[in-house]
Amino acid sequence: MRADGTLRVVLAEDGVLLRDGLVALLTRFGHEVAAAVGDAEALLAAVAEHEPDIVVTDVRMPPGFQDEGLHAAIRLRATRPALPVLVLSQYVQRTYAADLLDSGDGTGVGYLLKDRVGQVEEFVAALAEVASGGTVVDPEVVRQLLRRRRDPLSSLSPREREVLALIAEGRSNAAVARALVVSEAAVGKHIGSILTKLDLPPATETHRRVLAVLAYLRG
Repeated sequence: MRADGTLRVVLAEDGVLLRDGLVALLTRFGHEVAAAVGDAEALLAAVAEHEPDIVVTDVRMPPGFQDEGLHAAIRLRATRPALPVLVLSQYVQRTYAADLLDSGDGTGVGYLLKDRVGQVEEFVAALAEVASGGTVVDPEVVRQLLRRRRDPLSSLSPREREVLALIAEGRSNAAVARALVVSEAAVGKHIGSILTKLDLPPATETHRRVLAVLAYLRG
């Protein structure tokens, strides 16, 4: 990331319209799109050539339209553990999110549904969060994880569940406080209670808290 917060991006998306739209959006916010490619092999080559600050990639890409983009991202993070990667998916796939979160050194990862791109400010904020080493998971993925693991969460109060969902989306304490219209001190107390009830170690960095919570929910 440059001093002014702009990024050098390698983009992989096989849909021409969405790819061009993402290039225009990123450029509008001052980011440099070093390469915009349409398949996984081209993604690997572009990263080797341009050494970007962040990779933004689709999950399903040619030739098989299965999970080539995701596997390319995981391969990249195997050799570049700190390379930030933001993956875009058409549908909620819990295993895709889990595989991505487990890749590299565990920092600088994001998993968003493509619909989120239309919410421009949220998408750009997610890009910056991932580029700075944070973790962002689409709210719909979080909701599905929460529904899937009801029993371990049964000890949480309704408010604590709301806080858990928001921090799992990558929000800071201040952002959680604004969303719930409470003080940051109250949010801090809720988070401490959540970590205690779920038997998770305290963490000071937001992305590590997110990884710990999601790792528990995946278990």
